[in-house]
Amino acid sequence: MKLKSFLFLIAALCSTGMSAQEADVYASQRQGWLDKAIASTPVLKTEKVHPVGLVKAVADTSAYQGWRVDPAGEIGSYLGSSLKDEKNKSVTVDFGRHLTGTFSFRVDLLDRVLDGPIRLRFTFAEVPAELAVPFDPYPGTISRGWLQDETVTVEFTDSVYTLPRRLSGRYMKIDVLGHPTDCDFAMGDLAFTATTSAPEIAPETLDIPLSDEFAAIDRTALATLAECMQTVYEDGPKRDRRLWIGDVYLESLANNLTYKNHDLTRHCLYLLAALANEDGRLHANVFELPEPHPQRGSFCYSYSLLFNMALAEYLAATGDSDTARDLWPVAKAQIDNMLTFVDDRGIFDRFRPGGFNWLFFDWRDGIEESTAMQGLAIMALEQTADLGKSLGMADDTKGWNATASKMRKAARKHLYDKNARAFTSGYEGFIPSQKSVLSQVWMVLADVVPAKEGAELLSRALSDPDFIRLGSPYAHHFLVEAMIKCGMTDQARALVADYWGGMVRKGADTFWEVYDASDDYLSPYRFYPVNSYCHAWSCTPAYLLRRYPAVFQN
Repeated sequence: MKLKSFLFLIAALCSTGMSAQEADVYASQRQGWLDKAIASTPVLKTEKVHPVGLVKAVADTSAYQGWRVDPAGEIGSYLGSSLKDEKNKSVTVDFGRHLTGTFSFRVDLLDRVLDGPIRLRFTFAEVPAELAVPFDPYPGTISRGWLQDETVTVEFTDSVYTLPRRLSGRYMKIDVLGHPTDCDFAMGDLAFTATTSAPEIAPETLDIPLSDEFAAIDRTALATLAECMQTVYEDGPKRDRRLWIGDVYLESLANNLTYKNHDLTRHCLYLLAALANEDGRLHANVFELPEPHPQRGSFCYSYSLLFNMALAEYLAATGDSDTARDLWPVAKAQIDNMLTFVDDRGIFDRFRPGGFNWLFFDWRDGIEESTAMQGLAIMALEQTADLGKSLGMADDTKGWNATASKMRKAARKHLYDKNARAFTSGYEGFIPSQKSVLSQVWMVLADVVPAKEGAELLSRALSDPDFIRLGSPYAHHFLVEAMIKCGMTDQARALVADYWGGMVRKGADTFWEVYDASDDYLSPYRFYPVNSYCHAWSCTPAYLLRRYPAVFQN
């Protein structure tokens, strides 16, 4: 019975796939988009990096996540020394900065003959806690395989071994797990071949004076961006190594004003289009290996609209109207799909025409995001309408600005709670009405309220503990933008110094996926070592400092 049910399911899936293929709205364009995506795949630049010294992880309750690293000697004192020596059986090397790429090593025979295998364990870490916190038993909610510990059996000496897995981090711990007793051996060349598609020449110097604090934030943001610029804008080079639309938007904003590697943006936009669903919807994320493919069923309606905004920003930065015009059908399809969820009042209803639709705006437990989506939808409608007009596609955009205006008025009428003096989010009888900083941010960004009232809303939300706070650098970026939009420039400056500067003060080489100054152990996955500590959506101070120089100049 189970086999019959399985075969029936496979047949049904195949039938569905054939039907979808026959109805593919991009059938005539898909292969061309994929060819252009492949043709524009960036060439990775490589750099061979050697350790700069030995370090040790030290428990410290005042340090980030309870651990710091202290110097433990010169790298030369370890290389060439017997691995049978007790002090060499567990060592940690420091490469001096965050790297992404492959690691190679050599084991040299010191005397006699290797008459049995040597077993070594390498543990790579982005932050000190990854060196010291036990990985097992693993309590996390995502794959244990993301943790970067690799066990290697060495059967031959004087040969170079390259770990097959790409790795990411600053520190590497080497543990000798087993070895023959009748010979002696030592570690030889330790080398990390780092990769990035960011240009080798550093971005142009800012033309405004920065304080030491903001200069450090900028350096860290640029390092984060460069590490995540591989053959796509990666979510995180250690974990979730794929292309997400949200990362394309924020990373490309930063890239436009720094490295200006516009071919990478073009490659990502074409890849997302080529791998879109047959009904026109974009998948929230896609993979390049082993061949380009989407994560089927990952439809994030907020991310779909960010594709349009990224395309508009790409056109503004490059003037490449050929690419923008080529991808216009995808941008139009995202608006057409979004409009099917707008009810007669002008409110985006994530349950219409049936089923619950995924939105993402922040890593924060319990956050309700419908009001934020209302704001994003208004922005995307107007920006995509402007994009269409600039491409000579004004006929495709008829009614969009009017709908945006209707949605703006509807937000004010139906989403603003006079008693709470705030915009709320929720569904009557299903999801309780909720006050959050997030809802106020997106109402400000969408011009639902004038600047003065927006500043009052944000100030009230940030000072009232009853409002749900923001939880990620992703959401904090949009808060900074909202503050600047409504004239809160001092508060915006202070927020960047406090939030991203807080990560720098806690030792960040690159900016992290999640950060809450009050909780160093916060993790969306119930195990903080598996968090990404070099994460694409955290790089935007590199954009903010250049986009708004008057706010951040010294």
